[in-house]
Amino acid sequence: MDCCDYKIYDRNKLDHCPHCNTAGEKVKDETVTSLIITDSVIHNDNSYYLCLSSDCDVAYFDNNNTIIPISKLKVPIWFKKNSTPKYMCYCSKVTEDEVIDAIFNKNCRTVKDIVDKTNAMNISNCIENSPTGKCCSRQINDLISKLIDC
Repeated sequence: MDCCDYKIYDRNKLDHCPHCNTAGEKVKDETVTSLIITDSVIHNDNSYYLCLSSDCDVAYFDNNNTIIPISKLKVPIWFKKNSTPKYMCYCSKVTEDEVIDAIFNKNCRTVKDIVDKTNAMNISNCIENSPTGKCCSRQINDLISKLIDC
């Protein structure tokens, strides 16, 4: 199955960040390995989680409470406070501003509309490019719902 098949993924919150106690989303080792800067060390026998708090400086943590701060990542995490740029699609480098523009100025109402107007999801290597390791369709759909339903 292609990671960008417009499926909206479940959050799979399984553990809590040792810094802020916010539920985390499980991610694959391959995702963490590809996104951390080279001087960071991960242990492949651990389970890693993405901290879902926008205010927390922790990017990933493992089941032994080891943390990887956002400062050790190659890319910003779109939902973290003060992140820039705020990518919606990491593979195609489509930003939140581009998606917002497509919603308001190009009449996009679905993920498919966004894909057609922005080139989001045209490159599918989400496991290595996205902080969740999953397709960006969930984030794009959440933003569409937030902006259209408000």
